[in-house]
Amino acid sequence: MSRKLVIRIILSIGLLILIFQFFTSQPEVEPVHLEGKTMGSIVYNVKYTDEDNANYKSEVDSILISLNNSLSTYINDSEISRLNQLQEIQNPSGMFTDVMKKSEEIWIATYGAFDPTIGPLVNAWGFGPNGKPNFLDSVVVDSLIQYVGFGKLLFSQEKIAIEPGMYLDFSAIAKGYAVDLVAEFLEKKKIKNYMVEIGGEVRVKGNNGKGDPWKIGIEDPLVSRLERKLLAITELSDISMATSGNYRNYYEVDGKTIAHTIDPRTGFNAQNNVLSASVFARECVTADAYATAIMVLGLDASKALLSQNNIDAIIVYSEDEEIGAYVSENISSVVNFVGDINQSTIQ
Repeated sequence: MSRKLVIRIILSIGLLILIFQFFTSQPEVEPVHLEGKTMGSIVYNVKYTDEDNANYKSEVDSILISLNNSLSTYINDSEISRLNQLQEIQNPSGMFTDVMKKSEEIWIATYGAFDPTIGPLVNAWGFGPNGKPNFLDSVVVDSLIQYVGFGKLLFSQEKIAIEPGMYLDFSAIAKGYAVDLVAEFLEKKKIKNYMVEIGGEVRVKGNNGKGDPWKIGIEDPLVSRLERKLLAITELSDISMATSGNYRNYYEVDGKTIAHTIDPRTGFNAQNNVLSASVFARECVTADAYATAIMVLGLDASKALLSQNNIDAIIVYSEDEEIGAYVSENISSVVNFVGDINQSTIQ
């Protein structure tokens, strides 16, 4: 082989390496960051990379305003408020019917552990729009639980009707649905890398602008409600995560702690050893509703539920004065516990 030919081969290989590096390297891109408030005082954060650095804050705010006008019980003339006041609405919006259909699906899948008709009990326990701390006895609970049950309402594209005394509350699913609406808007804009977070519920796609997965923290459920401490850090792409727990929303009456997770099947606070549940699914609306259901069902029933429905989760629980964590096998590789948890209890 001639010297000239060898030199040509070497130069060709070098050129191919440079071309390969050029097309495979991912330069760091600083994401566009949008932030604001929705649903009253809930903070949202949206990050995405875009070639034109387009700012979509006004569009995102418009989406969230429309959602509030449909699903917020804190707005007196929203669709859901009008339904609760009048027992019927005609020609409900697409947002309302979407959430109704998803609620029915998960109500069935969770055997009633997730049920947005729990409103009368949520209000009576003091967690509604005008709620005041209150401890209910069995007589009051029995008088209210007759108005609970998703199967009692009627809905179609033309009309939604509830029985007198019923009250819908979508607080356990609305944030997840809002996340999906914003994420789907970004996808229509051909944005391939984004993170949408509303009140702790998250949906991500692609990477963080540096070629790495999005790092999303999970809070430690054992700290006081005024503290912020991480239990775990996840590295996510192309998935949603929603977390539910009683560590932020509770009060005390006569020395008794009343947590916001009410079991729709009994009308009382859910009594089990689950401290928090972080659920992973393609759509955030699904993750949000399942996280609530897990808080109601407890550890063992939730494991069975996750397996039956091909849903992944991290469930933090207490047992024999130890804090443990159940982690679905499919997501174990993207979860790094950093908080005070006995590693031997992670299963």
